Amino acid sequence: MVAHVVVIGAGVYGSSVAAALARRGARVTVVDAGAPAGGTSGATFSWTNSCGKQPRSYHDLNVTGMEAHRRLAADVPHGDWYHETGNLEWAAAEADREALSGKVATVLAYGYEARWLDRAEALALEPDLDPAALPEDGIAYFPREGWVEPTRLVAHLLAAAVAAGAEVVRDDAVTGLEVTGGGVRAVRLASGRRLTTDAVVDCAGPQAARIAALAGLALPMRNTRGVLVYTSPVAVAVSRVVHAPQVHLRPDGGGRLLLHTPDVDGAAHVSDTGAVTVDQAAVDVVVEAGRALYPGARGMTAESVRVGERPIPADGLPVLGRVAELPNFHFAVSHSGATLSLHAGGLVAAEVLGEDRDDALAPFRFERTAVH
Repeated sequence: MVAHVVVIGAGVYGSSVAAALARRGARVTVVDAGAPAGGTSGATFSWTNSCGKQPRSYHDLNVTGMEAHRRLAADVPHGDWYHETGNLEWAAAEADREALSGKVATVLAYGYEARWLDRAEALALEPDLDPAALPEDGIAYFPREGWVEPTRLVAHLLAAAVAAGAEVVRDDAVTGLEVTGGGVRAVRLASGRRLTTDAVVDCAGPQAARIAALAGLALPMRNTRGVLVYTSPVAVAVSRVVHAPQVHLRPDGGGRLLLHTPDVDGAAHVSDTGAVTVDQAAVDVVVEAGRALYPGARGMTAESVRVGERPIPADGLPVLGRVAELPNFHFAVSHSGATLSLHAGGLVAAEVLGEDRDDALAPFRFERTAVH
C-alpha cells in the first residue's frame, strides 16, 4: 500500500485524483501554486461531450467520463453542478455543414446519441432563439451532452478528500522534486516545506511540463489560450449548450450566459510583465453575436472576461498513468478535463495504489510522447 501521495494541482484532475486516493485509504497531500480551481478549471467552457473526438479509444474514454458524471450526480444529494441538458449545433458554410454531417454519422456509428432537428423542433427546445438565426433543418442535437460547474465540482471533491484525511496546501508552488533510486522521494515547495512521498501525481494542467521537467521528464505540450465572456444577467430561457456559427454559449447561473468563439481566443495578449489583456473590440463582437442569437438578451453586456490556458499534450490526447522509467511518478493531464477528470482521475488513482489499469490507459501513456 502506498503510504503517502502528493498530488500537484487542485483543479478538476487534482481534486478527482485526490478524492479517489483518499477514498481508497491513501494519505494524500494536494498542493497548488494558487487557489483550488483558480487556474484552467476556473476558466473553461466545461462542455461534457465526446462529439467528434478521435481516435475511437479517446471517444470511448470521454463517453465513460460522461457516465462517471452521471453516477456522481445521482449519488450526491444537491450535487447539481452537473447539467445534462444537451447540445445544439448547426453550421452556415457548406464545408462546415459537411463536416457536421460527417461528425454526426461517425458518432452514430459508435452508438453515441445524436439526431437531426428542423427549425421547429429546435425552437421547442430553445424557444427564445431567434427563428431567423436557425436553418430550416440540419440542426444536430446531442441529448446526453451538457456542462459542469467546475469550481463547485472541485469544492465537492476536495471536501470529500479532506473528510477522508487529505491535506490541501494552497498558494505554495512546487519548486523541486528529489529523485533518487529510480523514484521521487520528496517534493519541495516555495514556502520551504519538504514533503516526503511514496508517489507523485502531476495534475498541474498547463504547468504539467514544468513539473515533469523537475523529475527529469520531457512532456511535449502545445497549450493554447481560451477567452471566455461572462455576461450580465438576462431574462431569456437558455437551457442547453448551443454551438451556432457565430457564437458558442451555455447558461452560467443567475441568468448569466457564458460566451465563446474561436476567434476571440486570438484577442488575448500577454505583456512582458505577464499581465493578460483581451481586445475589447473582440469581446464586443462576441456579445453582439449572443444578442443576435437571443433577441431577448439585447441589453446583455460583458460582466467579466476570463482567460484560461488549455493544457494540450502535443498530439492532442491525454497523458495518463505511471511513467515506466520513474514508476512512482504519474500523469493526469489533458484537454477535455471537465469531461474526463472523474473517470480518468479514478483510473490514475487506482494505478498509483498498485492496480493494473493498462487495459484503459495503454493508449494514453507518457511513453508515446517521446521524441525518437
